[in-house]
Formats: sequence, structure tokens, C-alpha cells
Amino acid sequence: MFGMKPTEAAPSGRVVRVGIVGCGMVTQVVHIPTLNFLSHLFQVTYLCDVSEDATRHSQLKVAGASKPKTTRSVEDLCIAPEVDLVLIATNHAFHASDAMLALQANKHVFIEKPIALTLRDTDLIINAEKAAGGAKVFVGYMRRYAAAFSDAVKEVRSIGQIRYARVRDIIGPNSVFVAQSGTYPRTFSDYREEDSEALRTKTQDDIQQAVQAELGLTVTKETEMMWQMLSILGSHDLSAMREILGMPDDVVGFSPCAVTGSPFWSAIFQYPDFAVAYESGVDQVARFDASIEIFGDTKTVKVCIDTPFIKGLPTTMVIKDSLPDGSYRESTIRRTYKDPFTLELKEVYEWIVDGKAPKTGAADARQDLEILGMLMKAVGK
Repeated sequence: MFGMKPTEAAPSGRVVRVGIVGCGMVTQVVHIPTLNFLSHLFQVTYLCDVSEDATRHSQLKVAGASKPKTTRSVEDLCIAPEVDLVLIATNHAFHASDAMLALQANKHVFIEKPIALTLRDTDLIINAEKAAGGAKVFVGYMRRYAAAFSDAVKEVRSIGQIRYARVRDIIGPNSVFVAQSGTYPRTFSDYREEDSEALRTKTQDDIQQAVQAELGLTVTKETEMMWQMLSILGSHDLSAMREILGMPDDVVGFSPCAVTGSPFWSAIFQYPDFAVAYESGVDQVARFDASIEIFGDTKTVKVCIDTPFIKGLPTTMVIKDSLPDGSYRESTIRRTYKDPFTLELKEVYEWIVDGKAPKTGAADARQDLEILGMLMKAVGK
């Protein structure tokens, strides 16, 4: 009665071999532990990072009878026969170049969000994916794989006419949550100067390309900071907003963050029949306050999201509605304790083994950059 159920076997009997590019915080705190938990589906066989200390540390964290190979060369990892899936968790400036190497090697590619910082790099990935036969890229928007979020997408269809919606993502320092994750990640500084210079150069090139060339705006400290904040944190919110509500028609107004102090920003998106209030920011308060709330005439549906860095914290759906007798009902539904990263990786497995197309593909992720552009152009409206 109180015992454990037998571990589910891989439906096909196949274990997907994973090569991870980038052994930083997200890999140490999220990807390696989750892949270890799903050892009946995945095995990490290769690690790559410009920090050799980071690869050695991460190598020790990988479960399995044999330890993964390590390398500084992305290309070596991508062409390795013992790699089926290339998981890209490098700095977003290098997502396109890393993904293209993996696609040219005919591998399936998982890219941590954001897919890239520019439409140019995103289109390079999309074109490389087409050349590789299509359906080869999965972008890591894990919030969209939370069970409560999937339930809310269905529940919103029963609302009827949407009257209003609110998207909120105000969080404290990630370091607070990471320190309590039980994963004990480490940072390292054994970077070669040429690697650091390559990152600085590519980051500045991306900002010039995104802000000036693609949006026609002037690159300033303010626009540079806003673009990076929207790309890194805002893309989570906007991607989820798109799935549940669709693409907005316009941005009525946008208040960007300041370059000093805690960054906060807000906007109003216009849809054909309703508006969406969007507010986000990062401060020094140790809490994670993220949600999407959709209002109808007789029902409200809300998805409540907690930090992803502490495993097992549930994402919940809250429904508020009126009963036929006029009384008020509020229900909180937690369908599972399985975290979004675990559910996301199960979808990754089905994509690779069964050919199930991912909903968070490269073309889908491109739309988030389009929304970021809408926000940036709306400053001063």
C-alpha cells in the first residue's frame, strides 16, 4: 500500500544519449539532475564547456556506469556517434553557432531559451533545421510543459469571451533559490582570454543587430539593458502568453526598466477584444511571484508558477467562478508534483523516439523576438 511503484521502462526500450554544451548553473542545477532522475530515458554521454574545471565538476554529477567524455570543442561533441541529442545551455550569444554545428551533424537539438538574441541568428537556426530535414529543434520553454499550464490552456476555452488578462513575473535573486536547491553548483574562472573576448564581441554584435539593424532604434545603456532583460526573463512570460492567448495585435504602452536599482518594467498588450497587462521585474526580495490570469464574465483562470530551481514545487491552476445559485467558488488544482523540467524532458523523449513534433520549435520561438520588438518600439507611446 505504501510501497513504490516499479520504475516505468522506456516505451521503446531506447535510452537517448545526450551531449550537453555548456556546464554552467542551469546544467548543474537543472539538466544533469533531471536527466539523472530520468535515467530510464536518457544518459549523458558527452560534456562541453570552455571551462575545463566546469566540465570536470559536472562529469562527477552524472549518474551511470560510465562517465561522460569531456571536450572544449562543440564540433567534437556534435559529431560524436555516442550523442543523439545535443542540449545547448551556453550563453545565448552562441546558441545559433552551436545549434548549426549540431544540425549539420544531423542531431536533434534542444536549445535553452531564448533561442537567440536576434532575428538574424534565429533565422539561421530555422534554415539549418530545414536543411537537416525539419523538426530537429526543441526550444526549452519549460513553463509551457507544466501540467497546470496545459490544463489552463484547455480551461480558458470554456471562459467564452475573454475580457482581460494579466501576466506577472516579479522575482528575487535566483541565487537565493539555487542555494536551496540541494544541487551545490559551482562557478569557475578558468576561461581563456580569447573565449571571454569572443563572448564580449558576439554580445555587442547581437545588441547592434537586434536594436539598431532590426528595430531601427538607437543603442543606449537603456535599450541594451531592456533588450537583455526581455530576452532572458521576459521570453518565458511572452511565450506562455502566446500559447494561451495568441499573438497580440499591438502594444498600447510600455514602461522600460531603469539602468540603476532593481529593474522593473510593464506594458499593455492589445488584442482584438481585450487587453493584457504585463508586469515584470527583479528585486532583492526572496520570493517568486509569477502567474498568468485570464478573466471572463463568469470565470477566472490563473496559473501560479514557482521557482524552477527547487524541484517538486508545484505549478497550480486556480479557478474562480460563480455557481448557478450565485455563490462563489474558488478551486486550486494541483494535478501533479512533477516539475515542468521533468515533463518537458518527457516531451523531448517522445519527440526524438516517436517523432512527436514539439510545440516549442524554432519557428514558434521566433514569435517571441517579434513581441520583444513590439515592446521596444512602443517606448514613449
